[in-house]
Amino acid sequence: MADSKLPIYSALIANLLIAATKFVAAVITGSSAMVSEGIHSVVDTANEVLLLLGLKRSKRKADAQRPFGYGKELYFWSFIVSILIFAVGGGISFYEGISHLQHPTPIEDPLWNYLVLGFALLFDGISFIISLKSFNKYRGDQPFWSSVKKSKDPSSFVVLFEDAADVLGLMVAFAGVYLGHQFNNPYYDGIASIIIGVLLTAISVILTRESRSLLMGETASAHLLDQAIAIAEKNDAVVKVSQQLSMVMAPDEILLVLKTKFRQDISGECIVASANAIKKEIQAAQPCFKQIFIEVD
Repeated sequence: MADSKLPIYSALIANLLIAATKFVAAVITGSSAMVSEGIHSVVDTANEVLLLLGLKRSKRKADAQRPFGYGKELYFWSFIVSILIFAVGGGISFYEGISHLQHPTPIEDPLWNYLVLGFALLFDGISFIISLKSFNKYRGDQPFWSSVKKSKDPSSFVVLFEDAADVLGLMVAFAGVYLGHQFNNPYYDGIASIIIGVLLTAISVILTRESRSLLMGETASAHLLDQAIAIAEKNDAVVKVSQQLSMVMAPDEILLVLKTKFRQDISGECIVASANAIKKEIQAAQPCFKQIFIEVD
């Protein structure tokens, strides 16, 4: 999934084009909800660029400065993206909404707003469908929220949540423009902008929590660990694996430490040979275990 950049590129192109048209409509109509939506699209465009940057930098090979690789670059930039959604997108939407409530400006001709919102909904909807299909393929039979919490690849759900926020935000903006024009009440437009801010803040909280957990270091899944332990304990020189420690360094890179009790009647050379054999067999079964350390108990 980390190598699947189609959802990111589709969201990037959609948000870049939509942001320009939203700002044009906002200037013509004076709609604060459209300004909020334009800012939202700009933030989303920057977010896709940062995710692509994180993906690229996470693929750098390990060196003397980073002996365990650069995989966590993806988690760092995903964390930054999550904060930006709140700090920039949500914050400015709140500001625009409150400002419009204090100094309301009637929407005289909402035609531009409707055209832009329809155009944006079409392209954001396409981007959302692409992201959803990609995420569903990634999660398989797992429940949606369980898959989000267990996912080790933030690029699999960050873009999906962004696209979902885009579609919902456009619906809210449409409602604000329609109600404001229908009842000749500009306060609806300001309220819509505030609701968009609440929506972006809620999405940001969810994404920040998940990205923070990955950045701090999560353990590998129970299935992978059980398989690795079973392989180790199948070796004739091993009595048992007394403890395992693991950390996900990137979506497809896991560090594994196995504290292993070997038979007392074998030589040190035999222990070394057995440990090397265990490493090779685990990596053959699960290539995601890039770094394996066998510690003698």
